[in-house]
Amino acid sequence: MTKTTMFVGPFGEIAVHESEGVGQPVVLIHGNSSSARAFSRQLESPLGASHRLIAIDLMGHGHSTNAGDPAAYLLSGHARSLVAFLTARGIEDSILVGWSLGGHILLEAAPDLARARGLLIFGTPPIGFPPALDKAFLPNPAMQVGFIPEITAEMAQVYVAAFFAPGFVDVPPFFLEDAIRTDGIARAQVGASIDPTVTRDEVEVAAALQVPLAILHGTREQLVNGAYFDSLKLPTLWRGATQVVAEAGHAPQWERPEQFNALLRAFAADCRA
Repeated sequence: MTKTTMFVGPFGEIAVHESEGVGQPVVLIHGNSSSARAFSRQLESPLGASHRLIAIDLMGHGHSTNAGDPAAYLLSGHARSLVAFLTARGIEDSILVGWSLGGHILLEAAPDLARARGLLIFGTPPIGFPPALDKAFLPNPAMQVGFIPEITAEMAQVYVAAFFAPGFVDVPPFFLEDAIRTDGIARAQVGASIDPTVTRDEVEVAAALQVPLAILHGTREQLVNGAYFDSLKLPTLWRGATQVVAEAGHAPQWERPEQFNALLRAFAADCRA
């Protein structure tokens, strides 16, 4: 059973969802216009029973409060909230997992998380400056919805559909609910974060990491270009290669949970070794 508590961070209250497992904390950060519910198939699985999984709702998402300060929604603001949470809970030595926007938040926060045991990202191509967005992402019109403050239910449906492999049907209603619930200012600030004056160069951060970095990629991604990772300098890349999740799209943790959970379990074991 998952336990939910609230953490008062620098910009407001953050909902924290924790599995029944114990031991080394594994902190899960969801993507743009989503929530910790995207990790239900980890929190409520045998992995969650054997590992201490902690998933948070980002500010302006899920059960967390909306921020009064728009800076809270910049990558730097989300990173500040994450660091504050880990520090307050005494779990700076966690293994950190980021999906899509969550992965970008981890890369933004990484230089301030010297005690982290390892980072795992998926749906997250590290972005440098000038940003090579045309190489990092696939030309999918659904991408623009993630930057628009006010969206309709139809726009949210298009956006959520792009999370999954074409033809995937096992999509629960909460993905759409979470997209509609998200504070529109949070989406707008994702675009505002693509600015070297407010955001770290993620390519440089990844190249300077001293801890293992795992990268997962679904073979049927609709948003991220998997070939882009081959162009990056990744000295601590786990197993020396991007780990492929067969038949998965942008959300392998939901589409192929057994494969995803096995990779996360193996990565956590290696980070503890």
